[in-house]
Amino acid sequence: MELGEDFARALAAKDAAGLKSVLSPEVDFKAMTPGRFWEAERADEVVDDIVLRHWFRPTDDIEALEHLEMSSVGGRQRVAYRMRIRRDKDAFLVEQQVYFDVEADRISWLRIMCAGYQPQL
Repeated sequence: MELGEDFARALAAKDAAGLKSVLSPEVDFKAMTPGRFWEAERADEVVDDIVLRHWFRPTDDIEALEHLEMSSVGGRQRVAYRMRIRRDKDAFLVEQQVYFDVEADRISWLRIMCAGYQPQL
């Protein structure tokens, strides 16, 4: 289950190399954010084109990984995390639920559900 934690911590650090190190080069990726469904088949596309370009802009400041929880559902692994993010002058919370399978010590199948940017009160 440490791959899930590694994924969440690399994401919170916006660490492209760290994210790619836990993903299989060819990964079955699907995700749902409040406004869109996302699909990709390559780790580079997931990290460079989706996660670090559209989900978390280069100017977004991920201030903290506030919650991290790992478990498994049968043979499938799960990681849930919540991050505090500053976009421009506004503060948000973003929570994601992630389910994944591992092959050869890397994430090969990945599904993410995102709550979206929720204003921090």
